Amino acid sequence: MLEPILFLLLGLALLVWSADRLVFGAAALARNFGISPLIIGMTILAMGSSAPEMMVSATAALDGKTDTAVGNVLGSNIANIALILGATALIKPLAISSGILKREMPLMLVVTFIAGAILWDNYLGFSEGLLLVGLFALFILAMIYISKKESRGGADPLEAEHDAEIPQGVKNPIATFWMVLGLIILPFSADLLVSNAVIIAKFYGMSDLVIGLTIIAIGTSLPELAASLAGVMKGEDDMAVGNIIGSNVFNILAVMGIPGLLHPSTISHLAMHRDFYVMLALSFVLVLMSIEKKPKISRLEGVLLLCCFVAYQIYLFYNVSA
Repeated sequence: MLEPILFLLLGLALLVWSADRLVFGAAALARNFGISPLIIGMTILAMGSSAPEMMVSATAALDGKTDTAVGNVLGSNIANIALILGATALIKPLAISSGILKREMPLMLVVTFIAGAILWDNYLGFSEGLLLVGLFALFILAMIYISKKESRGGADPLEAEHDAEIPQGVKNPIATFWMVLGLIILPFSADLLVSNAVIIAKFYGMSDLVIGLTIIAIGTSLPELAASLAGVMKGEDDMAVGNIIGSNVFNILAVMGIPGLLHPSTISHLAMHRDFYVMLALSFVLVLMSIEKKPKISRLEGVLLLCCFVAYQIYLFYNVSA
């Protein structure tokens, strides 16, 4: 059992590294072509943090593991709010000042309800996958429109934070090299991760859904964790929260849409009747935190979020076959 665990960790490390290189190259190219930092941040940087989930979801779907792909979406969104924002707020309370984020949060809640409507019949079909991917394209266009509007209306705090994160002075050939290398290694590392996760899951009697909710979900959320921790250490609170909101929306629309297109099938009823409600409750909590008079996530709230995550993982641990 040691060998598949080592290969899983190797796949995870390569997945995170290749996603980072892909985003680095794409963001540098976009800057070189004169695209505004806010648009790059709201699209390329945000999508990049969900690149591991997208690739793992596609790999799992092609292997006929739709439960794993859906579990990855639900588990990643739960980890994003409860684990990542909880841990980040524990280090430093997060103030939310960006007008863009305050508008994005209700949208995240709407998208979460859409996920519930799709999972309600315990079946993820081709037409539903097509709908999700179509909504994802509309969301990207909406983000570009909002970014342009905010840029014309005056600097949003998020714009300066995105500008600081985008690579500068990277020549096009170098940026292209990193982007292509990331694209090549991503599918290989995702296959390595999924195939060894399945071996471990079978050995310990874990269901496809639980392996997606735990090992794979936490692993593919590492880019968001790294980005949020780095952001808060630099005082970029809006960036830290924005990464989570963008990732959660992308996970539902793009990552959950992929298995619907590649392998439509029945999914475990627990995905809807257990894990979806955990994701929905945490999404509500995040929105409530954002509508306070002075929106912020305090250390106490961070501790509560972390406790929710630990309790949820303990529950899954004692129900590994469900």
